[in-house]
Parts: sequence; C-alpha cells; structure tokens
Amino acid sequence: MKPRLCYITDRRDLEPRPLLPRILTAVEAGVDIVQIREKDLPTRELLELVGAAVAAAAGTGVKVVVNDRLDIALAVGAHGVHLGVRSIPPEAARAAVDRLSLPDPFLVGVSCHSLEQALAAEIAGADYILLGPLFATPSKLAYGPPLGLEKLRDVTARVKVPVFALGGIGVEQVKSCLAAGAAGIAGIRIFQETEALAARVRELRAQGIPSL
Repeated sequence: MKPRLCYITDRRDLEPRPLLPRILTAVEAGVDIVQIREKDLPTRELLELVGAAVAAAAGTGVKVVVNDRLDIALAVGAHGVHLGVRSIPPEAARAAVDRLSLPDPFLVGVSCHSLEQALAAEIAGADYILLGPLFATPSKLAYGPPLGLEKLRDVTARVKVPVFALGGIGVEQVKSCLAAGAAGIAGIRIFQETEALAARVRELRAQGIPSL
C-alpha cells in the first residue's frame, strides 16, 4: 500500500461550509485517501455523500474509505473501511470482505493509540494504522496525552503495515514524523483549515511525501 496523505473529514469543523465540495477539492488536489468520518450522519445522507465521493475519485487513484460503516462502504463501492476502538473487530471486517471476493483490493484501516493496539491490529488483518494523537489536538483530547515521536518510532519499528501519523500535525511536523518511520500523515485541520488545498498538498509533498 502506497498512499501517504489521508484527509479525514469533519463536516462540523467546516460549518457553515458544506462538506462535499471540500471532498471534491481534496480529490482534485491529489490527496491519497479521503476518510469519511461522519459517524452521526443519517444512513441515507451518508450513502449519498460516500457515493458522490467514490464517483469523483473514479480513475484518479484516490481511495475513499468510510468510518465504521462497512455496509455503506460495500454498497457504494468505496475502497475501504476505517475502524476505531469501538468499531467491529478488524478480523470480522476482513472476513466479511474476503467472503465477497471483490474484484479490487479492499482496505481495512484501524485507529490505534498504543503499541499494543497496533500489534493487535496488524495481526487482525489491518492494511494500515492511524497512530495518534502524536501532538496536542482538540479532536483527540478524549484519547489522553499526546504519544510523541518516540512512541511513533517504537510502533513503526515493531509493525510491518504502514503507520500514518495522526493528531496535531502541521506542515512543520511532517519531516520529523517521516524520520520516525511514518508512512504518511493523516488529519482533519491540516486539510480543512486552508482555502488553497492544492497548494497545501504540494507543500506537504515538498516535505518528503511522494505522490502515488
């Protein structure tokens, strides 16, 4: 797996601006993964949102993954599902997907907050891991104090699947995360708190994150 930039959506953080145009802009800008993290969105609205994102990403190489809702991801042909600590177990998601014999690889990503969780996710069949929060960030206060770069280095040395750095990451932290073994970065604000997303993606690539 080669994706390096993961945009995680948060429609409430964008308000009053709508989310779908930001997703379409992210696809055009060349992020590698769009992770639709709208856990409280009603099913019909989430289906429409994910379906529109998948249609926009067709033929671009951009992957669209959905938090928690494996059923919706499969229904609209998304490229994967992303699981948290309260989601279905990764091995259950992987088993369900494998039974379907899909024509294209289906990604199972897992959020982890410790080395133990990362090792368990790898054993359970995760294709990639989001590790965080590495730095202080409002959206991850519930997960405890920041892990820091040493923990990132420890995890990336112990697991074989790609590990994305997550939590409070700005452009200035990218190189240190890569030096600690991160395969790429994931975040909300770094992609949403800019009006020039294409320029932001180029700026991130310039820090050492290669294109697909």
